[in-house]
Amino acid sequence: MSDKQLALVTGANKGLGYEIAAGLGARGYRVAVGARDEARGEAAVKTLHTAGVDAFAVPLDVTSDRSVTEAAELIERQGGRLDALVNNAAISGEMGPGWRQDPTTLDLDVVRKIVETNVFGVIRVTNAMLPFLRRATSPRIVNISSSVGSVTLQADPDIEVGPIMAAYAPTKSYLNAVTVHYARQFTGTDILINAACPGLVATDFSGFRGRPPQEAAATAIRLATLPDGGPNGSFFNDDGAIPW
Repeated sequence: MSDKQLALVTGANKGLGYEIAAGLGARGYRVAVGARDEARGEAAVKTLHTAGVDAFAVPLDVTSDRSVTEAAELIERQGGRLDALVNNAAISGEMGPGWRQDPTTLDLDVVRKIVETNVFGVIRVTNAMLPFLRRATSPRIVNISSSVGSVTLQADPDIEVGPIMAAYAPTKSYLNAVTVHYARQFTGTDILINAACPGLVATDFSGFRGRPPQEAAATAIRLATLPDGGPNGSFFNDDGAIPW
């Protein structure tokens, strides 16, 4: 066991999640690398070790009650305290031409699958990890959202917010709303929870379009390491607060 602060990042074996894990590790955190594929999680941990990061793999499928329970048991064995939780794991669902999801032709099974990961998965993991977060001195939760989930921005015809993503984007709106309700529940406690928009990130999630994941990880890392008295229940990108 270690006296270091411990952070759990879901979907951390590659892309944005990996860079968030690496960034927290560089700041002295011990990092639990959540990954649905155990072998890929172990490979990510090996790479992090090479970079000098104290990390261990956590097999974690956010859509599975059993997997999340087993992950919580592993966190308990690793010290039973969690200083930061970054809910990064997400899926976009199948895209149509032009990287679009047409609301008039949506497959509801696809929508259900995205909601299961992007919303229910966050709730499932957060609630399972809350006992360990409550044991920390300054616990932080970061939900990785997106500007496409901002109803304000999406509804403004004068703002370019990318293609129509009628299956994926509403899951981020849902996640934003959930974040606000957690923040209300945590009022008067030491837990701070916020949503982060990393922008379009060049990973397999986006077809490798966008900015480098190392750059995109900055906002999440900042929110995961907020000082006491920092913001709670807000939505941020690199430039500051953005509208819900």
